[in-house]
Amino acid sequence: MKAYCKMVVIAAMGFVGMTACKTSKPVQQTQSSQQTLLLPGGPAWGALYMQHAGEYKALCFQAYQLAALRLDAILQQPSSKPRAIVTDIDETILDNSPYNAHQALLGQEYTDASWNEWTSKAAADTIPGALSFLQYAASKGVKVFYITNRKTDEQAGTLQNLQRFNFPNATAEYLLLKTTSSAKESRRESVAKTHDIVLLMGDNLGDFAGVFENHKSTEERNAAVLKLRGEFGSRFIVLPNAMYGDWQSALIKYNYKATMQQRDSTLQKALKSY
Repeated sequence: MKAYCKMVVIAAMGFVGMTACKTSKPVQQTQSSQQTLLLPGGPAWGALYMQHAGEYKALCFQAYQLAALRLDAILQQPSSKPRAIVTDIDETILDNSPYNAHQALLGQEYTDASWNEWTSKAAADTIPGALSFLQYAASKGVKVFYITNRKTDEQAGTLQNLQRFNFPNATAEYLLLKTTSSAKESRRESVAKTHDIVLLMGDNLGDFAGVFENHKSTEERNAAVLKLRGEFGSRFIVLPNAMYGDWQSALIKYNYKATMQQRDSTLQKALKSY
């Protein structure tokens, strides 16, 4: 009897095993099922870094403390014109990480409509160190010009945001918005006609010199950085931005008409791995 029961149990176990093999298969982890999507989630990762990393704040304080040191040294030299600082706004003095996080969590990217909705709120916080540095510069008689690629219909919200924190020279006269072109060189030149630009501040290379504009390739941008390396930390003050910028546009060869999936594939191919 015991032998019979043992045979029944063994047979039953075998039947269950055979049934399991027929009804289910082990999940095969393929490359496609493990694929990492850089878009639209990448900007959210950058926003997370900006919002929580002490290292990010340290980099910003470092940049603005260096700016103060450079300004003090520059002011020791004579100038025939009033001195000015030219600064970008977004991710240089105002923090738009909530917008980038919001869009990414919706599975969406930048759109003019959603961006205009965000800037109209005048809700962006300040970048660490930015406000105190610009107020210090103003106390030394240095004018601040804001050259931004925000558009003219964003003027009211932008000024409201700057005035909320008492940024110096936060008036229409000192706010140079985008009109027909995103290139900033002509706007810098207009400031240089009347002022001695002692420092330029930004998060994107196009904030500093025309050589970085006009859809330069990744290789051209990096070559220009090497050529102008003496300017960084001397006259050019760069703020970190891992969420967006021309560095990303250059990788997709400025093909904004490509689908998000196509651009994501291009960005993944640009990653160096092993």
